Amino acid sequence: MTRVNPDAGAGDRLALAVLAQYRMATTEQVHLVISPGVRIEQTRRRLAKLRAEGLIDRITLPQAGRTRVWFPTVHGARIAFDWPELRGRRPPKNAGDRTAVRLRTGHGLTVTETALAFLQDARHRGDLFRPLDWIPEVHHPLGNSEAVIPDALMYYRSQGDDGGHGSMMRAFLEIDRATMGPERLAAKIPAYTRLHTHTPTQPGRRRTIGQEPPQAEWRKRYPVFPRLLFILANTGPAGIETRIDALQAASTLDRGDFLHEVPVLATPLADLLRDGPTAPIWRPLTNPSQRVSWTYPTGP
Repeated sequence: MTRVNPDAGAGDRLALAVLAQYRMATTEQVHLVISPGVRIEQTRRRLAKLRAEGLIDRITLPQAGRTRVWFPTVHGARIAFDWPELRGRRPPKNAGDRTAVRLRTGHGLTVTETALAFLQDARHRGDLFRPLDWIPEVHHPLGNSEAVIPDALMYYRSQGDDGGHGSMMRAFLEIDRATMGPERLAAKIPAYTRLHTHTPTQPGRRRTIGQEPPQAEWRKRYPVFPRLLFILANTGPAGIETRIDALQAASTLDRGDFLHEVPVLATPLADLLRDGPTAPIWRPLTNPSQRVSWTYPTGP
């Protein structure tokens, strides 16, 4: 009797799931995310197969080397987002649109490169961080049709120093490519402050005596508010300082508990890619002269 391999197709499934969730990735990025332990030719064959089945497509960038950028088709995205591991996620409005992908490659590939930096560092350290623990553009409503949508949400469990269970951490990531002015970047601080305190109300409904007060909306998703990480790219040292100064100035306007309860850190993308995310490269907005790991202080 022929034995059935229950893992047959698992690599194809993971490749499609990663492309559906990350939105886009180069051949090398897909390879390093899903199967760094095999030859890249195997990943190329897998991507070609998925393309032949109409699940993914690609564009070729005009720069030297003619880099191929892969993304899910509408058909592929619909299939992937029906899987349990992607439940609750929705395909982006422009899923499968080659022009939309081309116009977003600068930012989209930088977000994927950042995910890969955390993933490779976690593998090296023995921490628990899987490819699908990186979720781009999670919608967090603020009411009145407003929302906070971080570039990515990350779930990460650090390995305990004593061999214990370690700590479960969550982070919102904002990846800034200097396409907006420092003031617009800094405006994200009060937006996250509002998310930290936002409590939805139901018009016309009054709270009765003895009833528990309503909780902030974010508590329905997270036991602890995710730390906030700003990653700064496409600018030199002077530009980095200008943007960190703007972020710090915005943080000084906080009159609530946000900065006391939530670590808010910033680092240049170049430092993150060179030294790894757990290196002491991050500058807390409460003390920008300090250099810490993104895991500091360790949360619950």
